[in-house]
Amino acid sequence: MTPKDIEDLFTRSDGQYLCARWRRPIVPIVFGVEDATLAVVKGACEAVVALAGHKMAETDPEMGANLMVFFFRDWEELLEVPDLGGLVPGLTEMVERLVASGANQYRIYRFEENGAIRACFVFLRMNADLSEVPAADLALAQMVRSILLWSDRAFRDRSPLAVTPDGQAVLRPEIAGVIRAAYDPLMPEVASDPSHALRLFARGGQAAD
Repeated sequence: MTPKDIEDLFTRSDGQYLCARWRRPIVPIVFGVEDATLAVVKGACEAVVALAGHKMAETDPEMGANLMVFFFRDWEELLEVPDLGGLVPGLTEMVERLVASGANQYRIYRFEENGAIRACFVFLRMNADLSEVPAADLALAQMVRSILLWSDRAFRDRSPLAVTPDGQAVLRPEIAGVIRAAYDPLMPEVASDPSHALRLFARGGQAAD
């Protein structure tokens, strides 16, 4: 993986470079699934957080949970979730936009004063396409997408996961390297200068396929 490849992972459609990581410990909560799937999602979260060298906690002092994952069949179901509108400003307009676009997933972040990730809301509409993805693969991919503020174009053409010869989905090693590098204690929580990609590369983000 070259520095330019890493830079592309955090360069948004408007040309802005922006990378942010979590500051506070991650506290996940999952809605709309059975206990077996709940364990799979939390297990994937634990694995990605451990990879990053970050921390999890039982509760967030301000929000209770700060990584909220919602599974549902239709976007309109979100309008019936108690108090969600208070956590997600413009919820009605968001739902209307996602229904119109036919989207099956969406992610919203909230940020600390310095721009570090404070909370993340992951919405997964389980249409035919997502329903065909094994729960473990879906959970791992979503946790990878939530551990950093990636570009809106990152993973659009290529998943962060790879498939081993025996058919098991695993995190691509070069993406794992970028995550570890971004959480290096010497790296900033937030970066908007593309030279940050060079620093990620120097700290191990150059891992190859």
